[in-house]
Amino acid sequence: MKEYSASSIRNIAIAGHSGSGKTTLAEALIYKAGASDRLGKTADGNTICDYDPEEIKRKASLGASLASIEYNDLKLNLLDAPGLFDFEADMREAVYASDTVLITVSGKSGVKVGTQKAYKAAKDAGKATLFVVTKVDDPDANFYNVLTDLKTVFGPSVCPVIVPVIKDRQVVSYINLIEMKCYKYDEKGNVTETDMPTADISEKLDYRLDGLVAAFSEAVAETDEALMEKFFEGEEFTQKELVKGLHDGMNSGIITPVICCSDVTMGGIDMLLKEIALLLPSPADTPAAVAYKGDDIIEVPCDETKPMGAFVFKTVADPFVGKMSFIKVLSGVFKANSEYKNARTGDTEKIGKLYTLLGKKTIEISQAKAGDICVAVKINAATNDTLCGGDVYEFDKIKFSRPCYLMAVKTKAQGDETKVSSGFARIMEEDPSISFTQDTQTGEFILGGLGEQHLEVAAAKLKSKFGSDIDLVPRKIAYRETIRKKCKVQGKHKKQSGGHGQYGDVWIEFEPCVSDTLVFEERVFGGAVPRNFFPAVEKGLQDSMQKGVLAGCPVTGVKAILVDGSYHPVDSSEMAFKTAASIAFKEGMKQADPTILEPIGSLKVLIPNDNTGDVMGDLNKRRGRVLGMNPSEEEKGMTIIEAEVPEREMQTFTTQLRQITRGMGSFTFDFVRYEQLPANLVSDVILSMKTDE
Repeated sequence: MKEYSASSIRNIAIAGHSGSGKTTLAEALIYKAGASDRLGKTADGNTICDYDPEEIKRKASLGASLASIEYNDLKLNLLDAPGLFDFEADMREAVYASDTVLITVSGKSGVKVGTQKAYKAAKDAGKATLFVVTKVDDPDANFYNVLTDLKTVFGPSVCPVIVPVIKDRQVVSYINLIEMKCYKYDEKGNVTETDMPTADISEKLDYRLDGLVAAFSEAVAETDEALMEKFFEGEEFTQKELVKGLHDGMNSGIITPVICCSDVTMGGIDMLLKEIALLLPSPADTPAAVAYKGDDIIEVPCDETKPMGAFVFKTVADPFVGKMSFIKVLSGVFKANSEYKNARTGDTEKIGKLYTLLGKKTIEISQAKAGDICVAVKINAATNDTLCGGDVYEFDKIKFSRPCYLMAVKTKAQGDETKVSSGFARIMEEDPSISFTQDTQTGEFILGGLGEQHLEVAAAKLKSKFGSDIDLVPRKIAYRETIRKKCKVQGKHKKQSGGHGQYGDVWIEFEPCVSDTLVFEERVFGGAVPRNFFPAVEKGLQDSMQKGVLAGCPVTGVKAILVDGSYHPVDSSEMAFKTAASIAFKEGMKQADPTILEPIGSLKVLIPNDNTGDVMGDLNKRRGRVLGMNPSEEEKGMTIIEAEVPEREMQTFTTQLRQITRGMGSFTFDFVRYEQLPANLVSDVILSMKTDE
């Protein structure tokens, strides 16, 4: 593959709702551009972009893949992003590296939550957008209903460019509104120009076509004052003016073209490729990237003559090739066998070979110019790192969602914990929305992600790539025990077994207090217990705090005051007083009205306004206390609910919230404090803790 300058590159993320035809469309574009001699199918598991064994098994994209192809002296870097909500991190990576987000919309099902999420991600990142309505040749498809939906949801910026001509629920041809020409395709996808449709096709077509042309022309007129003046005077735009208006409108974010196609019969795919070349902004057309140099904000233009600046937007842990770093070159020229500074670590990154990819196929290149995307292998840089060839600065980072669905990890092979930890460390390099930690309270290893399927895939990758098999089980809740009243008890340890015996005797007052750890005091008078045994008494109490008398949970909120006792000049020892303190603790816990505490977390939920009632009702069922509800300042039509909810009630909240909001809701949950567990749940907790043992 030859080298391309920024003006000859198009970086395109293909995003949208799951099942809307993203990978199938990418396959059609690759095939039509001549980069592949066969048209793969997702159902057959032989597509270029979905090559991971888990993707083939599940027949869905689970990660963003890169396919670089050449078309009419242009290089198209296609980034096929997953549509499943659990794999949102890869969608964000693809959007970051792109200059245009091509959003697929099914001609059958229309605008879905995934459509809106992809559009929002593109707009948040300042990227151009393009809607492609797929599956228009399906008998159940209705392009014009979908177009109406797009205009309703996304506003007047939606501009039809290629529309179908439909007769008897079948697409007979496609109209290109830029050229005002009509094309039809045979069974093999070959195209021929045909006459514009007449009333015998559809009585409403002339009326509809006039409306489409008017909407199209008005959208173009909005991009330039001269064009607006010409539009008001009733003059028709030239084809050159239409192309420039659409290109400028896309680049400024005020126009989102709509193109229809059939990625199965290849109808319209050639026109889509043509419009990609004509309308989509190149990296040279986009604004300079923003970077941070200390406290200063600087602009880094996409210019190959400037010092090198590049961004690692994705990492893949390949067990055979090694660590693969996907890099977008934002300035200068990124060269193989070179050294660059990592702005985050301050270390020098030694770059070996460079590649461009066509799915899993690697093509070695010597360098990548500003605006291009390449892959380096076996470097230390991580996702979100900036590599610099001159001044050191950092580009804006990709913002990933925090893990919200947590499960405990049980290894199937004894002693496999180190191997599992190592494997998940590699997987976390790939997916920053995955977490793997050890709970210091329960000792369990906890795997976190964005949903059930997310964790299942992570476990499957751990097995296939790193040979470790695990089970995912519900995690334990870190309960605590405490006391609710004051008591005074004796702890006496006396044992005689020949020779020196053991003798320790203490009187201790226990009372509730506000403290996470034991508060120990001594008020012994007259030397009833020698001072040199005080540390042993405290140690005995500290050790006993690890396990309460109800469910064996750690104890908190206890103040112990040593007030009296006795000793033997020969048989008393530190061990004896430590044991006596332990006996006193157990008896004191029983007499001081023990209870169980549960962890409470602070919950912030972002949901559509229409779902507030359902979510409030669900939180009430989870024993949640709603603290406030306010409209979101950042997202129109969304509400933020703040509440405090017991941690034991949050295990299924991720799944339930997704069902209620159809995937539009999100939340954060952070531990706040412990509170007393309701009496009706105490027996359940005691039983569950004994079962776990």
